Amino acid sequence: MTDVSLLSSSYSNYAARAIAARPELASRIAAWAKEPLTRERIDARLDALIAEQGGTADAPLAEDALRRVLRQLRTEVFCAVMERDLAGHGDVAEVTGTMTDLAEATIQRALAVLSAELEALYGEPRGPGGERLSLGVVGMGKLGGRELNASSDIDLIFVYEDDGETAGGTRSAIATQEFFTRLGRRLIGALAEVTSDGYVFRVDMRLRPNGDSGPLVCSLGMLEEYFYVQGREWERYAWIKGRLVSEHESAAAKRLATQLDALVKPFVYRRYLDFGVIGAIRALHLQIRQEAQRRATMRPDKADDIKLGRGGIREIEFSAQVFQLIRGGQDAGFRIRPTLAVLRHAAARGLIAPKVCADLTHAYKFLRVLEHRLQYRNDAQTHAMPVDPDERARLAASLGFSDYAALMAQLDGYREMVEAQFDQIFADKVSGDGGCGVAEDGTAAWVWSSALDDDSAEGTLLERLAELGFGEPADLLTRMRAVWQSSRYAGLPEKSRQRFDTIAKRALEAASSLEPAEKRGQTIARLFDLLEAIGRRGAYLALLNEYPAALDRVLAVLGASRWAAGYLIRHPQLLDELLDDEAIASPFDWAEFKTSLRARLAAAADVEQQMDLLRHAHQAEVFRILLIDLAGKLSVEHVSDRLSELADSVLDVTIEAVWKHLAKRHREVPRFAVIAYGKLGGKELGYASDLDLIFLYDDPDDAAADVYATFTRRLITWLTTATGAGTLFDVDLRLRPNGESGLLITDLDAFRRYQLREGDAANTAWVWEHQALTRARFCAGDAEIGAQFEAIREQVLTTPREAAPLSAEIVAMRERVHAGHPNRTELFDLKHDRGGMVDIEFIVQYWVLLHAQRHPEMIRNTGNIALLREVSRFGLMSPEEAETVGGAYRTYRKMQHKLRLDGMETARVVPERVADEKAAVLRLWQRVFG
Repeated sequence: MTDVSLLSSSYSNYAARAIAARPELASRIAAWAKEPLTRERIDARLDALIAEQGGTADAPLAEDALRRVLRQLRTEVFCAVMERDLAGHGDVAEVTGTMTDLAEATIQRALAVLSAELEALYGEPRGPGGERLSLGVVGMGKLGGRELNASSDIDLIFVYEDDGETAGGTRSAIATQEFFTRLGRRLIGALAEVTSDGYVFRVDMRLRPNGDSGPLVCSLGMLEEYFYVQGREWERYAWIKGRLVSEHESAAAKRLATQLDALVKPFVYRRYLDFGVIGAIRALHLQIRQEAQRRATMRPDKADDIKLGRGGIREIEFSAQVFQLIRGGQDAGFRIRPTLAVLRHAAARGLIAPKVCADLTHAYKFLRVLEHRLQYRNDAQTHAMPVDPDERARLAASLGFSDYAALMAQLDGYREMVEAQFDQIFADKVSGDGGCGVAEDGTAAWVWSSALDDDSAEGTLLERLAELGFGEPADLLTRMRAVWQSSRYAGLPEKSRQRFDTIAKRALEAASSLEPAEKRGQTIARLFDLLEAIGRRGAYLALLNEYPAALDRVLAVLGASRWAAGYLIRHPQLLDELLDDEAIASPFDWAEFKTSLRARLAAAADVEQQMDLLRHAHQAEVFRILLIDLAGKLSVEHVSDRLSELADSVLDVTIEAVWKHLAKRHREVPRFAVIAYGKLGGKELGYASDLDLIFLYDDPDDAAADVYATFTRRLITWLTTATGAGTLFDVDLRLRPNGESGLLITDLDAFRRYQLREGDAANTAWVWEHQALTRARFCAGDAEIGAQFEAIREQVLTTPREAAPLSAEIVAMRERVHAGHPNRTELFDLKHDRGGMVDIEFIVQYWVLLHAQRHPEMIRNTGNIALLREVSRFGLMSPEEAETVGGAYRTYRKMQHKLRLDGMETARVVPERVADEKAAVLRLWQRVFG
């Protein structure tokens, strides 16, 4: 024996015993430990051990020899990876990765040998169509996440594709379930039975459907039925890390993997944000803690558990995986397995602060290193800190601490931080820690109760509602009774109805603080509209239960704006936005928005999911703008600017996404541009504005016309189709050349010829199109085409025109617009009545068309108020008049904006409110047009 000094043999009782039994092991460990133990090195050593036992490709090992080989390999790998860790050459990722590779290699090699033995007896397993089937071994937990600790069990589930029969061999054919059950039992024995050589891995099968009482193996059909009939929340958590660890190269294995993935993803990841999992994981964690406490009572020496105890490994894992379960259905980036990778993605999405991510990462790595040190001593699956003084000193020294007290100081610091972060995520904010529960004997609880079914209680109910702060409660009482007695409410699952009730009572209790007081009943009635809309989605009810601050913000939004209330009811996934204070307060970064959206689209499974992602992203940003607007932190002009920038960004990303799906595309990037007219063109977009668009292309390819026509039709479909997530935009294409009879998309040269009308741009028959061009701009797509469009626009707008015919045409067009928007009320229509917004817009457009040749600054698309100031600089109006008329336009827009938020389709006010503004505009119109 070569005299080799090893850290592993001096620290680990297990390693010392192994080397005593196999003296040649010391030099083997020393040689292995010089470099990381890759999968290739593990496979090569396994081949060598098999050859030493006389095994070949044509004559594989017998089962007894296989067991001996696998156990020898496990001992060598365990000791070598320990040696590298103790020497500081291998980090946590290397240790867990090596142990995971060892598990996969031994599972796959054992399956190959055992399958061959069984197939010799019964023939290969076949499905109903005669196709070969294979046993899929699903690695769960740490094995699935490639985070296997040094002395870990492996959690396995056995699945197979379909029921059938074997082909028959030296014995009669048997059912595939029987075949795979026998194979599974043999695999467990090959890995877990303790022999004179030890064991390979302890195997835990309790995560399979129905646990120990369920069959050892299950078909995919059985698994699917189980998921949808009996699958519980904790099983969704367990399946996050599940992945096939058996061989995956054969056709049978690839089929199995594809079908298994299709079953697991919708079970684990909901298509909507799923806050209901918080309570489920909280309950699971409580069960684990209670079990840990029970064990501690029975075994005081095992009380200080770094995995299951407060601030331990499991709390870090839960803190990461709650994000996966809540958001993985919408954000494919969360469908990853390693804990630290999940934390990094959560930080990248702004869901946890970078410092929190860094702190949890440091804590996790420290705890995992400590875990391995505890397990190296005796190859035991332990997480308990030692109580023996010598063991404590040895442990501290192995980690570089001067003594055990120093180690515990570091450990306790990490555990306190992890515990605080876990509590921040999982604290029961409704009924426990936050003190936000509802008094069951309070007024709100009495009102939202079976009293709503009792006609004789009406007087008392009205009195109680008045006590809660409702001035005119009769309408609200009618609405509440309608909800209480509705089949929709009665049909809710018990848990959802409990959550619904809690929210209703909390909202009624909060009513007295809602402002304005006269709208309290309306606000709570809107809340019931929202609760009815989300009642079938328990996760949204869970969110409002888990986060009282979100409910407070919901009430604020519902009370502030009828339009906002309707928007939230149509798009309830936006409730999540109410939790993100940082997102609401952070500046708008459209470049980052597009980068993030592109990444999410790239990870999406199909076109439908991409279309939904675009809609969700747009809705979230609209809602963020709305929240800031309702808080009074944005002017009307800034709201329009942000909405216009958002539309530009979404159009840009959508163009890219649609082009990638175009089968006929002949270039990587389309020579295509979107031109905005109207409100988007003038950057005066409102929350519910449609988009006036035209599409241009400039591509010499012979097939360009057909390709871009197909592309444009598909782009319009992506923009306007109603999916489960709603629509993206309403698009108006009537301003394209030749209007509704024209082509959907125009070649750039054809657009130039059309606009210039063979050099006769002053032809008054086309003045209305040139009016529209004053508010047009390039907004998305190819910037070079955009620049050429701007050059055409400038050429058209700076063409000389005669005042009289231009004036006559503008006046005639104004009359046609007025006639097309009759107002038969006594109210003043802010937009279309004479003296309103359209008058100002037409005056500005007239001046642009008449004077842009001499004053090119007039062609800048800076908005009507800025252009009025520009006009005053060259003497067409005084600065005072410019400010007066500009102020009128701003007043009109603010009033229009508020009325639209209140749900009014037409913006009309009593004439007296705008008498001065109307008079100033009419005076200017009279002076300009006579």
